[in-house]
Amino acid sequence: MTPADPLVLIVSGPSGSGKSTLVERILELPGTILSVSYTTRPPRKTEREGEWYNFVTEAEFQRMVAAGEFLEYAQVFGKNWYGTPRKSLEEARLQKKDLVLEIDVQGARQVRRNLAGAVALFVLPPSSAELERRIRARGQDLEDEIRRRLERARQEMLSYRSYDFAIINDELERAGREAQAIALGSRCRIAFNENRIREILKSFGG
Repeated sequence: MTPADPLVLIVSGPSGSGKSTLVERILELPGTILSVSYTTRPPRKTEREGEWYNFVTEAEFQRMVAAGEFLEYAQVFGKNWYGTPRKSLEEARLQKKDLVLEIDVQGARQVRRNLAGAVALFVLPPSSAELERRIRARGQDLEDEIRRRLERARQEMLSYRSYDFAIINDELERAGREAQAIALGSRCRIAFNENRIREILKSFGG
């Protein structure tokens, strides 16, 4: 990494684990920006264009794929496509801010292949029963969709060992503090600061 490279923090977890809320807590830290994903699914009533997602047609999404405009992309449940734009990395670099990615397990795997220095955080629900309760409480999904989400969650949970950090989101305030602590601590990694440390050592004649 060079001094101009932003810290890239990946946040993943099953649907209903509360990862979006923890991302919001991380974004409260100065010097952080969110990578706004692209998706082919229609916006929900509470969603606004460009806030968490950019909503595009499948034809436009596939054009972006062909042009190499994504750091990662995937099709979820065999229906809608989601992708992380490469331009987010350049925006973070220009603004000299850390880049936060909220993406699924498959996407996280792709990003870490492309960005070896990325830090990955996995968010877990306290139990399968609590995860199901949260999904049902949202009132957004039919029964078949709920079953698919629970099965996908079971599969995603098996990937936790491929992450650097894990948060069990059973108490929001504590989990939020942990997420912020991980982001702050990641800024202090030797690998991230290697070039700056070398410059300091030069001033000592090292």
